[in-house]
Amino acid sequence: MITFNYETSFQLKDETSLENWIQNVVENHNFELGEINYIFCDDAYLHKLNVEFLQHDTLTDIISFDTTLGKLINGDIYISVERVEDNAKDFNVSFEEELHRVMIHGVLHYTGFKDKTDTDKNTMREAENNALSLLSI
Repeated sequence: MITFNYETSFQLKDETSLENWIQNVVENHNFELGEINYIFCDDAYLHKLNVEFLQHDTLTDIISFDTTLGKLINGDIYISVERVEDNAKDFNVSFEEELHRVMIHGVLHYTGFKDKTDTDKNTMREAENNALSLLSI
């Protein structure tokens, strides 16, 4: 089950299509969908979590709390809509493309993908691109 929660005025345009897409990506990686909660917020909200839980005094676009059990995907994914908007401009992509990339990035972490090294980042980017190619909205 996927739930979308909003701590800002932002709203997704097509929650049902996004739910189906995320479930498809999870299953393509041989995992089962448990409960994923997306929380869309602003920079201040996410910065507070970053400091409190990760001891990082920086802005970020996403923080994910993974509670996956074996092959059952579970977790909370916090996304700063403000950061996604700024990053989309920096990367010269649409807001929607960057938002979808960030949304699936958290899920891919739950399936075992890492992004600490350059090699891991390249592998993660390839997995994101593959997942994005499955999205049709």
